[in-house]
Amino acid sequence: MAEPLHEQLRRALEGRIHAGDLTPGARLPTEKELCEQYGVSRPTAQRALNDLAKAGLAVRHRRHGSFVADSVRRFNLLNFVVPETAGKGVPGRHEVVSARVVRAADAVHPLPGAEPDAAVIELVRRKLDLLEHVQSVEKHVVQFAAAPDLLDQELEELVTLGHLRARGVEVDTVRLYLDPVVLDERDARLLDSTPGTPTLLRRRELRVPDGTVIEVVKTLVRPGTAEFFVELPGSAV
Repeated sequence: MAEPLHEQLRRALEGRIHAGDLTPGARLPTEKELCEQYGVSRPTAQRALNDLAKAGLAVRHRRHGSFVADSVRRFNLLNFVVPETAGKGVPGRHEVVSARVVRAADAVHPLPGAEPDAAVIELVRRKLDLLEHVQSVEKHVVQFAAAPDLLDQELEELVTLGHLRARGVEVDTVRLYLDPVVLDERDARLLDSTPGTPTLLRRRELRVPDGTVIEVVKTLVRPGTAEFFVELPGSAV
């Protein structure tokens, strides 16, 4: 299948950013300019710029235009704990490091409340951005009974929360923990970083209505690639 026009345009702009033709802070072409330069429609130009912004490669300001973002991606932590947004994922792809069914006692990290001999799914992936740069390492431990067919899915594209919901699992709460850590040799190698470097560990727990934890995801962020914040609408303050 031919690549959609908005993706072709997005890739063209990514290429210019990656090559240094468009440096951090540089103004990107407007939607109108993109239409004239590439012969595309206004919605196509708009979607390409929006996709760049979602990927953390651009910053869009209403009435002021779009600009190349700096190398640090910024994430609103609420997007990781509100179910309606937590399941959307971040643009880019996953590279599967390992995927297996193991005893809970042998998993890469604990699943609270699980019996030691209970079957769990362990999935370790590297998250790559749209330019194929390593952003993080994700370590999932999922209750096998909640998603016995999970390993049959396209693991490079899988968003586990979306898969669980598609199976009819009622996720009641999403709980987020943040911990400062230093990278060991294995994780540093996966992140193309140096052992002993401080970074942030993001741990997310999915709970069903009876309080059972059905998934724990631990995400190690590559040092220096992300900043996290919490932003509330004025009506909530």
